[in-house]
Amino acid sequence: MPRYDFRCRACGATFELSRPMAEANDPATCPQGHPDTVKLLSTVAVTGGAAGSPAPSGGGGGGCCGGGCCG
Repeated sequence: MPRYDFRCRACGATFELSRPMAEANDPATCPQGHPDTVKLLSTVAVTGGAAGSPAPSGGGGGGCCGGGCCG
């Protein structure tokens, strides 16, 4: 089940909830009981590539360590 990060606008706490994708945008209450929360973008959503996209190759970068040292 996907996990979603939220931040409470009242107390500033960040927390994570596991819920079905169909409920991804439903309101969430923070652990302290405050109802005013906002869903955060996850790192994967911001930096991840599309599933099935080919990985970049050649050109001095990439590889397992990012520097092309794994040949």
